[in-house]
Amino acid sequence: MISKKMLDLGTKRSVIRDIFEYGNKLAKEIGAENVIDFSLGNPSTPAPREVANTIKYMVEGLSPKDYNSYTSSAGDTDTRLAVAKNLNKRFFTDYTDKNIFMTCGASASLNIIFKAIIEPNDEIIVNIPYFPEYKVFIEGQGGKPVFAKCSENLCLDISEIENKINENTKAILINSPNNPSGVIYPKENLSALTELLERKQNEYSHPIFLISDEPYRELVFTDEKPEFLPNLYNNTLVAYSWSKSLSLPGERIGYILVPNKVKNHEDVFAAVGGAARVLGYVCAPSMFQYVVKSCVDVEPNIGVYRTNRNILFKELLKMRYTVANPDGAFYMFIKSPNNDGVDFCERAKKYNMLLVPGEGFGMKEYVRLSFCVETEKIEKSIDIFKKLISEYDGEK
Repeated sequence: MISKKMLDLGTKRSVIRDIFEYGNKLAKEIGAENVIDFSLGNPSTPAPREVANTIKYMVEGLSPKDYNSYTSSAGDTDTRLAVAKNLNKRFFTDYTDKNIFMTCGASASLNIIFKAIIEPNDEIIVNIPYFPEYKVFIEGQGGKPVFAKCSENLCLDISEIENKINENTKAILINSPNNPSGVIYPKENLSALTELLERKQNEYSHPIFLISDEPYRELVFTDEKPEFLPNLYNNTLVAYSWSKSLSLPGERIGYILVPNKVKNHEDVFAAVGGAARVLGYVCAPSMFQYVVKSCVDVEPNIGVYRTNRNILFKELLKMRYTVANPDGAFYMFIKSPNNDGVDFCERAKKYNMLLVPGEGFGMKEYVRLSFCVETEKIEKSIDIFKKLISEYDGEK
């Protein structure tokens, strides 16, 4: 009567969302101030004032028809030009509006890309640790996800990836800065990957796409910024979102970049449009396309995230936790002292501290912590982490 697969997805929710909903329920029972909820990547820094100023100008100074009407399916031309100009200025590229397809955020971008490129028997390689919804997106668009283990420092393991590539490989999906680890893949790691992909493209006589999921590109705590992958590898497609950089996760606004260097890029761009059509994306939200046009050069305020990261990373290392160094995003990937992330999360719940088990990200021995919260909650968590490590020490 109905799709069993869709029923399963609807009843077995994302573990991240489940914990978030549990946190909401707990907050009603004992007060939000008493819950330390590290589950969801919901930016705690408000949107820059330029966003509110732009919305105010639109609502007070323009006709509703100017910002509530449909745009073209690919997006408002001036907005796409503004995005292209921003990329050109930062990465020395030559994009125009014809390279940019506006979307309802990075999740929509990824689903559209997968729908556009996946044919029967196609495989998409996903690097562990990974955002759990990648599996849902790939399978939902008819592909087969193939998971590649990471290196010891949670970067790309090139040998592992090479072992996973075969003639059915259509693309490899990477995410740097990474969710859940915050790790930024270094240039030499990415160069080794692109060299491998070039070699495999020639071997199998068909393009292998590199899909770069980049919602955290602007959230970086080091002077060295993440590599812009289209400058390293021609067949790169980029999925971007302003959910994190402009603190607009609920507004669902992003884009797909199809560079000119992508093989048959005009056909790929047209397939992106066709996929968006099939999936029902008439156009990205018009009002926030215009907000993006005005705010595309605005940089995020990451001061609170940096403070939270520094406090937590220093204290956890002092307690002898194994923690990936998060140079970007706002996540920390922490190894459970007994290599059981589910157990660690359950023990943390006793203290009303909510973390996400790492098994959904492909690494069951870890837990993910989202440090996009008030610094006061970071400080409160330190004593809880001390109590937890003491529990494990007492059981040895």
